[in-house]
Amino acid sequence: MGFKRGVFSCCFCVVFAVFLLNSCFLVIGGDIVHQDNVAPHRPGCNNNFVLVKVPTWVNGNEVTQFVGLGARFGPTLESKEKRANQTRLAFADPPDCCSMPRNKLTSEAILVHRGNCSFTTKAKVAEAAGASAIIIINNQTELFKMVCDPGESDVDIGIPAVMLPQDAGTGLIEFLRNSSTVSVQMYSPNRPAVDVAEVFLWLMSVVTILCASYWSAWSAREAAIEQDKFLKDGSDDYGGKEVTHSGGVLDINTTSALLFVVVASCFLIMLYKLMSFWFIEVLVVLFCIGGVEGLQTCLVTLLSCFRWFEHAQESFLKVPLLGPVSYLTLAISPFCLAFAIMWAVFRHVSFAWIGQDILGMALIITVLQIIRVPNLKVGTVLLTCAFFYDIFWVFVSKWVFHKSVMIEVARGYKSGEEGIPMLLKIPRICDPWGGYSIIGFGDIILPGLLVAFSLRYDWLCKKSLRAGYFLWTMTAYGLGLFATYVALNLMDGHGQPALLYIVPSTLGTFLMLAAKRGELKHLWTRGEPYRTCPHIQLQPAE
Repeated sequence: MGFKRGVFSCCFCVVFAVFLLNSCFLVIGGDIVHQDNVAPHRPGCNNNFVLVKVPTWVNGNEVTQFVGLGARFGPTLESKEKRANQTRLAFADPPDCCSMPRNKLTSEAILVHRGNCSFTTKAKVAEAAGASAIIIINNQTELFKMVCDPGESDVDIGIPAVMLPQDAGTGLIEFLRNSSTVSVQMYSPNRPAVDVAEVFLWLMSVVTILCASYWSAWSAREAAIEQDKFLKDGSDDYGGKEVTHSGGVLDINTTSALLFVVVASCFLIMLYKLMSFWFIEVLVVLFCIGGVEGLQTCLVTLLSCFRWFEHAQESFLKVPLLGPVSYLTLAISPFCLAFAIMWAVFRHVSFAWIGQDILGMALIITVLQIIRVPNLKVGTVLLTCAFFYDIFWVFVSKWVFHKSVMIEVARGYKSGEEGIPMLLKIPRICDPWGGYSIIGFGDIILPGLLVAFSLRYDWLCKKSLRAGYFLWTMTAYGLGLFATYVALNLMDGHGQPALLYIVPSTLGTFLMLAAKRGELKHLWTRGEPYRTCPHIQLQPAE
């Protein structure tokens, strides 16, 4: 097993710390409504800051679509595309629109540059000149929130105002210079209350934990049967010693659970500070390494269950530096490697999320098989630390770094908006804004460790489904994840720390059931389930 142990250790050390840090649950694609309690509210200046779609036509043909940001003032924009008027666009003269334009306007939308006067002044001048809307080009590539001046008491603007980033404005100006007619449309569609993608993402998370838990329980059962066999035989080679885990299984202890917060926090800060295109490329390589190992392990285990592949799995070839490797592993490895490389090369295409999810789910299932929580004490320490870690880096970090560090990292802050690959994602199918619903690996793995422990305990202690802990802990995970979705939709798509909802539901359910049944002390201090139930006689699986 030297090959397996070596690869598992490498996978754990290199990849595990990377993907566990991203435990945030959020929607990629931008929040549609940007709440702001700092900008002043008063009559005529109390709009929400909303993202605005600006499709553009050149000589009657739609050529592109820009995204802008609505102002605090002016009328609200239509939410339906069919209700929004297609309006001819004109460039202001002078470009800043701080004084009455020299060009005559007849209900055109006017394109102006930011600067030299307030946003409301520009809007009032444009409205007085006969414009039906004003589009202000920012002097930076980001969007800026257009508010009213603090001294303005009477804000009565009757035309909508939208800000576009600098690159979008440059594109519109080029169209105006090179074409006879340019027209635009402005509307702000609403996201659906519930998207099908959220349902599928919930199912993927639950199924991944189910598969990993049953695999872990089956492996623990086989190890317990092997130990019972040695004890009955009274083998002198083992001299009464316990049989340790096989296959490179690693038990987490209390110290490593506490260190998780420190290590993950340091790595998250490093990602936030060093995030760039090249850094994302490094993370892609690490993800592919873990994905290849995870996919290979899952496929080999699955195929070895079939009689046709038994001989290939039991026959080994000695490979330099790797040791004995089964023929089945050698046959599967090139496919897994090619799959990961194909995903890395074509990860920007529209359907690349499928490959990312396959690699991600395989990696999660493999990690939950390799890494185990040995008792309830370690599980409690680990999940409690992760609970506060998630809350701090999603919510509290805004006060220190002026931005939510977790959300910025997940979105690919300063990296071309690519985002880190250590997450599962599905495109928002019914969303006019597109984007993805995503969930971090940590939101599946960390509670999954507890769920897998519960099933191992139930199987090896011969507990029925209702009398055990797995059914209730697994149900609690599903409900906690569902609560995360509810909070996500109630808060207009703002990123939510999933462990804020999942940890109390899963860990709380386990602790309350154990206390009620009088088994809390037993589960809290003892090791693997097969050692806590020595009176149970295990039979080999059929």
